[in-house]
Amino acid sequence: MERTAVNPVTWSQEMGFNQGEIVSRESRTLYISGQTAMSKDGQPEHDGDIAAQLALAVDNLEAVLSEAGMSLANLVRLNVYTTDVDTLLPHYGVLAGRLGAAGVAPTTTMLEVTRLTVPGQLVELEGTAVE
Repeated sequence: MERTAVNPVTWSQEMGFNQGEIVSRESRTLYISGQTAMSKDGQPEHDGDIAAQLALAVDNLEAVLSEAGMSLANLVRLNVYTTDVDTLLPHYGVLAGRLGAAGVAPTTTMLEVTRLTVPGQLVELEGTAVE
């Protein structure tokens, strides 16, 4: 897979995402359902702790990628849903650091929503990966 960043402005790169990405020669695309802070047995974790929920959501995102034979390096699109953007932003480095370590800056959208499906969940990550 060849990735070409498209950034008519540069401020987004400082926040860890590209404005757009051209993906060439893709062979497989993985669409990842929203991942939250759920344990392996389907129980919500870290009630009220958005930083811990974000870290576990990234772990769960990586688990799906790994099961498909991919990694964060394959992530080309990331949607971040949160019940409180202002509370999430100071902890966004948890996610940005993991993406940076993988050498990737996927196109990203962050949305504040009224609530997520499971009560007490504060953040959900949905992605698209290409190999």
